[in-house]
Amino acid sequence: MNRKLRFGMIGGGRGAFIGAVHRIAAIMDGKAELVAGAFSADAERSRASGADLFLDPARVYGSYAEMARAEAKRPAADRLDFVVIVTPNHEHFPPAKLFLEAGFNVVLDKPATFDLAQAKRLRAIVRKSGKVLVLTHNYTGNVMVKQARELVRNGTVGDIRKVVVEYPQGWLSSFLESTGQKQADWRTDPKRSGAAGCMGDIGTHAENLARYITGLHIDSLCADLTTFVKGRKLDDDGNVLVRYRGGAKGVLHSSQISIGDENMLNIRVYGTKAGLEWRQEFPNELVVKFADQPRQIWRRGNGYICDQGKKFTRIPFGHPEGYLEAFANLYLEAFRAIAAEVDGRPQPADLDFPTIDDGVEGMAFIETVVKSSKLGAKWLKFPKA
Repeated sequence: MNRKLRFGMIGGGRGAFIGAVHRIAAIMDGKAELVAGAFSADAERSRASGADLFLDPARVYGSYAEMARAEAKRPAADRLDFVVIVTPNHEHFPPAKLFLEAGFNVVLDKPATFDLAQAKRLRAIVRKSGKVLVLTHNYTGNVMVKQARELVRNGTVGDIRKVVVEYPQGWLSSFLESTGQKQADWRTDPKRSGAAGCMGDIGTHAENLARYITGLHIDSLCADLTTFVKGRKLDDDGNVLVRYRGGAKGVLHSSQISIGDENMLNIRVYGTKAGLEWRQEFPNELVVKFADQPRQIWRRGNGYICDQGKKFTRIPFGHPEGYLEAFANLYLEAFRAIAAEVDGRPQPADLDFPTIDDGVEGMAFIETVVKSSKLGAKWLKFPKA
């Protein structure tokens, strides 16, 4: 393909956080351009958001349904190659279904859908359509996360015995949703967020990160969810014990009432030969620990980094890369898949991004965690995806 990919956005208008992140990440490497959007369920807000982005007013729509109809009629020379969906969770499945069935590729913010049933339905639609769906679990785009996965795959860590992963934040320590703050408002609303609050919002990131690095899948779990803030309708803290297939054990903690913590996602993996530790707030470093050696700090950009890590390194060592670059790395992989689909070529065999299968597993995690907690922290078998 000798042109930029064209994309439209659903959601992500004025007052949104994640829409701007997606727009920055998608254009970071100069391979795509935003040309259309339905940025809000409010038609006036959508048009104002399109004007903020200097888009052609004719391609700024009052609803995603209007956008799908109009964009499907456009000639191939300026038709959208994919859409990015950055709405609250309850508005993931309907536009994803509509655009896939209309012949568009989709980049979808996590978690995949409102509930597990929708996720399974969406997987069937993706498979039938033959289109690309990318799920943006963006932390897997970090170079040193890929390096950690390589050390697991090449045997450096040995057989994994234990995984400890946590994601504490403190921003919902008070009843913030009562002030009308947009991000707090929808994330704590079961009608828009789904069955889980904190565990669905960031606990799914922790679960996905552990699975990506280790390759382990959950066999069973025991969860204890709590709503600490009076008046809140969904959990704001959770602790999960995990038994992985093959015998490894895990601990997963997710919290949004951990006062003083910002975005302290971190993971520790312990094997029979070595241990690994990665922290999202220090993304350029990976701690590698052996029983008979001083602990080592591996840093992004150096020659000893694995080939997959080098592939996603933009600048020399010492110049930090972080959240936005990791997001952009997912888009780079998405672009390879989408360009192949648009050109009618076979998909590359080495694609590295979360798919709808990861989305189904993530929704199964949410459903099982909520059910376990409601049953008094009962051990439950993890459902087959």
